[in-house]
Amino acid sequence: MSGARADTDAATRTEARRAARSARRLVVKVGSGVLTEEGRIRPRIVGELARQVAELGAEGREVVLVSSGSIAMGSHLLGWDHPGRSIREKQAAAAVGQISLSELWRRHFRRHGREVGQVLVTRGGLEHRERYLNARHTLTTLLSLGVVPVVNENDTVATDEIRFGDNDNLSATVVNLVAADLLVLLTDVEGLYPEPPEPGKRPRGKPLDVVAQVDDTTLSRAAGSGNAFGRGGMITKLEAARSAAAAGAATVICNGRRKGTLLEVARGEPVGTLFRADGEGARMASRKHWLAFTAKPRGSVVLDAGAVRAVVGKGRSLLPAGVVSVRGRFGVGDTISCLDDDGRELARGLTAYDSADVTRIQGHATREIDRVLGYSNGDEVIHRDDLVLLDAPETAKTPSEKSAR
Repeated sequence: MSGARADTDAATRTEARRAARSARRLVVKVGSGVLTEEGRIRPRIVGELARQVAELGAEGREVVLVSSGSIAMGSHLLGWDHPGRSIREKQAAAAVGQISLSELWRRHFRRHGREVGQVLVTRGGLEHRERYLNARHTLTTLLSLGVVPVVNENDTVATDEIRFGDNDNLSATVVNLVAADLLVLLTDVEGLYPEPPEPGKRPRGKPLDVVAQVDDTTLSRAAGSGNAFGRGGMITKLEAARSAAAAGAATVICNGRRKGTLLEVARGEPVGTLFRADGEGARMASRKHWLAFTAKPRGSVVLDAGAVRAVVGKGRSLLPAGVVSVRGRFGVGDTISCLDDDGRELARGLTAYDSADVTRIQGHATREIDRVLGYSNGDEVIHRDDLVLLDAPETAKTPSEKSAR
């Protein structure tokens, strides 16, 4: 078993598929492994996906398309047999390919009477809360106008995103942006298999039908498949499924090269592997989800045992008295991580003080902040409204929190 907790009850599996059928707003991510063959874009696949998305639109359902392929297409147009050997080459390939990729989607959607809108984002841009909200407004407005948003990472200006980013996790962020009900990850495999396939060999057996929850064991044991022009693998898809679940959306991983796959998923048929959404009471609010999965920590603080119990076990704010040490440099309003003394990340939040001032007030009572700094931004280093819990140790959780997780 891959570590995923699979649903074995037939009624539960049927109910999970029924939820996919009732989804009104979908985010569909199509990877390079589906769109390309040895670096070349496959127009037939683009046309088939445009047909399916248009058919869903005719049913009154809304679709945001997250499309890979710009680097692959640009590399092909430049005559390369590789996706760029340096960051600058990848950026150049993306600049060339993005124009052609967008035009390809536009041409195929227009055959079905649909317009598309190109939305290019970066992780750095979405880490900024105001820009994140602006992206949300743009996407929801496009959907209200009947336009199909085609989202991609802006690889022409990205650096870390090209080396470490992937459109799987971007698609999960888009789920939270538009409050989608279902995330469909179209890839070149049938789903998640009970055991990772050996390198270069076909998976054995059948993929799992419905998975209740993605856990750390699943992530550690998952093995990714992919090609030279893709950046994701099964691990990034599972991470995306976990992120989407926290936002209240189910995820389906399936083979996007099969004709009609997307329509089958949207109609509740047992295609690919479906990962259930978190329960109603466990879903993160949009702002908390942004903190947990989109905002990148600029530094961290180490908490003492009392602060761990207060923050994790009782849901309280982080006070300066509970800070043992400060790591990295950060400013007021930046996202920072809260660590225990073993270095495990327990929570993330927006800090009310910069790193230099947190260092000065660490270990002090709140009443001493003004005396030490000469000013006060409040009693808390991180207010509980600006803090989200991550995978905290079980011993620090209250019984109600254990059941919620």
